[in-house]
Amino acid sequence: MNALADGLDQVNRLVGAIVRWCALAMVLIQFTIVVLRYVFGISSIAINESVLYLHAALFMLGAGYTLLVDGHVRVDIFYAGLSRARRAAIDLFGHVFLLIPSMTVLLFWSWPSVRNSWAILEGPISVGGIPASFLLKSLIPAFCVLLIVQSVACLLRDLVRIREGRA
Repeated sequence: MNALADGLDQVNRLVGAIVRWCALAMVLIQFTIVVLRYVFGISSIAINESVLYLHAALFMLGAGYTLLVDGHVRVDIFYAGLSRARRAAIDLFGHVFLLIPSMTVLLFWSWPSVRNSWAILEGPISVGGIPASFLLKSLIPAFCVLLIVQSVACLLRDLVRIREGRA
């Protein structure tokens, strides 16, 4: 099971390695926006929207990687003092009954909107903006799939921990 979990982890490791560059690109573009606006008096809606697109990509596509490295915020008043097997049981419950079902529902309900957006190649959010809203909407199902993939990897590891805890 660990080998399968490692394979699933690789998906989010690869996405995380690519997406982390969105943060640098956002900073550089925002710096460019500020210089263009306040030094040269130039403004562009498309450039401003590019920061929005990068921000959305960073958070939506990076969520699976964040789960991989256990970087999500958690309130662990009781959790931290539990044994490894009990923590795995709580995590298993969360993956099976909370994370995977909620991502499945979100994927199911967002898909028609994303499909329709691709069918018409939906244009910019604002006049003069980036003519690719369909790409922005595509982040929603990608977010769901990447979190489900990582959740399954975590779930497999939790099963191993629970089995080890009982042995």
